[in-house]
Amino acid sequence: MSVRELVVLGTASQVPTRHRNHNGYLLLWDGQGLLFDPGEGTQRQMLRAGVAAHDLNRICVTHFHGDHSLGLAGVIQRINLDRVPHPVTAHYPASGQRFFDRLRYATAYRETVQLTQRPVSEDGELDRSATYVLQARKLSHPVESYGYRLVEPDTRRMLPDRLAAHGISGPDVGRLQRAGELNGVTLDEVSEVRPGQRFAFVMDTRLCSGVYALAEGVDMLVIESTFLDEDIQLAVDHGHLTAGQAAGVAMDAGVRHLVLTHFSQRYADPAEFERQARATGFTGELTIAQDLMRVPLPKRR
Repeated sequence: MSVRELVVLGTASQVPTRHRNHNGYLLLWDGQGLLFDPGEGTQRQMLRAGVAAHDLNRICVTHFHGDHSLGLAGVIQRINLDRVPHPVTAHYPASGQRFFDRLRYATAYRETVQLTQRPVSEDGELDRSATYVLQARKLSHPVESYGYRLVEPDTRRMLPDRLAAHGISGPDVGRLQRAGELNGVTLDEVSEVRPGQRFAFVMDTRLCSGVYALAEGVDMLVIESTFLDEDIQLAVDHGHLTAGQAAGVAMDAGVRHLVLTHFSQRYADPAEFERQARATGFTGELTIAQDLMRVPLPKRR
């Protein structure tokens, strides 16, 4: 059975707290594992969450501030220590190549795994797998930052009533799907588009076109909400979002499940993030992220 869920490893911004680790988010997608923004302590959080280095196929870093990247050294060394049997690909802003190199080779260790470096320097498609296309869009932050978006290709859903009306059944259904036409009946006449699932990951940024492009129509949006709305000027000054801004993006973009994270340590009550997000009018599913939480993607449409 395919599993698609988000494993939350850390939810703090800038500094960890007693209850929140530095950032870290593992997206499990049909046997593939995409690790986003491994901050300090990610390796231990993976152990606590019941996931292993063998679960990692791809590492995606949005930008090179410490709370989003200091865990790279430990994660990369653990991948090699455990002799992960498959290649691992790393994506990160190309302008931060020197930081990636320093973290990858922070100390001596034996390299046993093929780690492919695929730095990001512009908007667009980064890679394709059998089940998704990985895209990136530039964000607005004091250092260069990119968000990531996974898009599953659309498929077609066969409509039994239309098949029956055309007298198509049994093996003929498969023949029609493969050929696109059978005895004058086209696939479009007896099926409809079934949208593929979409996932977006948006960390440190002000509101910008990239945020909206990443979020558009996704089933799950994981997005920073560092500040509450009363501190919006701090958010603008430091290149971040408020809870209300993040939820407003989700509402405008038609997001089905909104996951808020990356909370400033100045706030004691996480429930206030939910209250302010709902105050925007967002009516979709809403999760205020907590460390070690598992959040399944919504069922396909």
